[in-house]
Amino acid sequence: MSATATNQLVETYYRTFNTGAREAFLALLTEDVVHGINQGDEQRGRELFRAFLARMDHCYREEIRDVVVMVNHDGSRAAAEFVVHGTYLNTDEGLPEARAQRYILPAGAFFAIRDGKIARISNYYNFPEWTRQVGGGV
Repeated sequence: MSATATNQLVETYYRTFNTGAREAFLALLTEDVVHGINQGDEQRGRELFRAFLARMDHCYREEIRDVVVMVNHDGSRAAAEFVVHGTYLNTDEGLPEARAQRYILPAGAFFAIRDGKIARISNYYNFPEWTRQVGGGV
């Protein structure tokens, strides 16, 4: 896959996330996708990613903005820097109580691409800063 095609794939990933079209979003992933969750476990498989999205959609409303994508020369790997604009809708297990708090966080992600799809994504953001913004202390 070319670097240009990988760039378009990652941009499509975020654009599709923002639309809420979850099936179209999941179609961008390999069946055995590896998902590295910020400060959490690594999950394998599209079905676990589907369950993760369902939990996220229940607890949060997020929009990804200001995406900048960087791709290696052969298009097999990419990174993205972006800003998450969110609202904490429902209390997520083990986290502060949700009261429709808004948050804005810079974040980043790393991707591996295989056969024109995303085979790995690892997300990173400042969890203590998110906690501070939703009123859970530091």
